[in-house]
Amino acid sequence: MKIVVLVKEVPDTYGDRKLDLETGLADRAAGDRVLDEIGERALEVALSYADGHAGTEVVVVSMSPESAVTTIRKALAMGAGSAVQVVDEGLVGADLGLTAEVLAAAVRRVGFDLVITGNLSTDGSGGVMPAMLAELLGVPQLTALSAVEIGDGVVAGTRATDAGAARVSSPLPAVVSITEALPDARFPNFKGIMAAKKKPFETVSLEDLGVDAEDLSVPRAIMTAVSEKPPRGAGVKIVDEGDAGERLAAFLIENRLA
Repeated sequence: MKIVVLVKEVPDTYGDRKLDLETGLADRAAGDRVLDEIGERALEVALSYADGHAGTEVVVVSMSPESAVTTIRKALAMGAGSAVQVVDEGLVGADLGLTAEVLAAAVRRVGFDLVITGNLSTDGSGGVMPAMLAELLGVPQLTALSAVEIGDGVVAGTRATDAGAARVSSPLPAVVSITEALPDARFPNFKGIMAAKKKPFETVSLEDLGVDAEDLSVPRAIMTAVSEKPPRGAGVKIVDEGDAGERLAAFLIENRLA
């Protein structure tokens, strides 16, 4: 069984996150950068299965700047067997479509029985990457799972719905995404940190993957403008002069809040 886990370096959730107003890109120079927590949880699902099933290979894949190598090595320290990092200047500002195309090419290059990813990253919060990846790989998808069970040639899980919970399953190969309902990831120990330095770590480019970032035959999203969030304005104050109830009702109706 070969399990590929997608991981991502993101600005620390507990720090300030801002966009560069000139480029429209996240300002990653300021503050700490960490392995996305949802990616760590996805890795924990794979490692928990590998703990009880000898011969399971866990590979982490990431599309990130070259500087993210230290962050990705944390996944190796946690227990992943190898890592593949896609680094290329042509990916600066990549939209979801290009990102999905690159990740699919990287996963295809590695080979897989199962791909596990988070349901959405904490920086972009797009929430569509798992579905796009499954479409490009031509395999079934089980998304937003709150529980995952990996079996012989099959993967199953539970998805929360408005009506309760749905039980879903699929033959392998497949793509699954998990939510924060899954357990926290394990902490890397000293032995794992030392072992991570010797584990296979491959860096590949767009050329290696056969992906053309400037392919005009493929629709791409373009950001046309970016600006600072305006300061919060003062709210509407209603002074009761005997008609406060009517004025409040009118305000709610006018703003379609009632």
